[in-house]
Amino acid sequence: MQVLVLNSGSSSIKFQLFKMPEQDILCSGIIERIGTKKAKFKFKTSKHKISEKSPILNHKQGLERLANQLLDKETGIIEKPEDITVVGHRVVHGGRHFTDTTIVTDAVKKKIRELSTLAPLHNPPNLEGIEVAEEIFPNAKQVAVFDTAFHQSIPEYAYKYAIPSKYCDDYGIRVYGFHGTSHKYVAKKANTYLGKTKSNVITIHLGNGCSITAVKDGKSIDCSLGFSPISGLIMGTRSGDIDTTIVFHLASKHNIPYEDINVMLQQESGMYGLTGYSDLRDIEEQAALGDKKCQLALDMNAYRIKRFIGSYAAILNGLDAIVFTAGIGENSDVIRRLVCKDLDYLGIELDFEKNNVRAQKLEEINTEDSKVKVLVIPTNEELEIALEAMELINN
Repeated sequence: MQVLVLNSGSSSIKFQLFKMPEQDILCSGIIERIGTKKAKFKFKTSKHKISEKSPILNHKQGLERLANQLLDKETGIIEKPEDITVVGHRVVHGGRHFTDTTIVTDAVKKKIRELSTLAPLHNPPNLEGIEVAEEIFPNAKQVAVFDTAFHQSIPEYAYKYAIPSKYCDDYGIRVYGFHGTSHKYVAKKANTYLGKTKSNVITIHLGNGCSITAVKDGKSIDCSLGFSPISGLIMGTRSGDIDTTIVFHLASKHNIPYEDINVMLQQESGMYGLTGYSDLRDIEEQAALGDKKCQLALDMNAYRIKRFIGSYAAILNGLDAIVFTAGIGENSDVIRRLVCKDLDYLGIELDFEKNNVRAQKLEEINTEDSKVKVLVIPTNEELEIALEAMELINN
């Protein structure tokens, strides 16, 4: 079975083609800067590596470019579109309606479209990826894997907000949690490494978007991302937790339109708002050169993560491991060092030499005396999507 996994963002499409159940990666790549005349197309197989810039003005053109590449007689990987058995799609927000991996139908697409108000930067391109894939691979099963599904196990006392219940019940307002495929994947890897099925693990997904999840016995019991993908940790351009009164203060006292405030919190805040840099590598470099704003931003970022680690260790009533994952979590020894500093009370002790790693595989970076394992596990959301899609089709 060949499973194509698509992760459609607002201006990008990440993809991997798997031979299942062997989990062999037949090809992988990314299309970036969709909507421009200099979009980047990267495609890699065991025999070929392609990188080019060309006009790709929308997601349909991007997926058509990918399909043409897959079918290319010299550098492609399939002979005909029908070779693709399943197309698995990452969908960020499933609301209350989707608690598990789902076969795509017209009704499913309609509901994903309705839920776009809760994830306006994510659900629309996710849906567009589905609709275009239906055209290009008409014989394939289209499967939606929702970021929120893994967090459906969060108990009511944790997911409910302390507002009048009618709003929660009538409008679906609750903690949904996100990055579910990533948290699920690395939590499974951690449990396998620990040799446990009963475990208390904190998974920390740090990329442009960031989240932290308390995972008990393989199930999510709390997540820093709540009703939308903006709360919790400080992110690349998103603010994370703030006092909600700030929004009303900016609107009523300073006459800033709510839409402008929303854009500010989503696209102009976080590490970018604090430093003017959107790439953490630039922030770390400037901090090393003495830039006080950049150093403060790093300290704030680590402090927020540490605060969640402490609270999640309490609700888990113990801790076997913390896991760093995603682009920053896997590659930034600086952030890991700042986060783990002065956590010995919780049994977390970092080995600074082991921490000097950009993880290509699972790495244990704690000292031998550390009571809690500190793990760096490269995430593979695409593989998790492929596994879940295959399991659904087989059943």
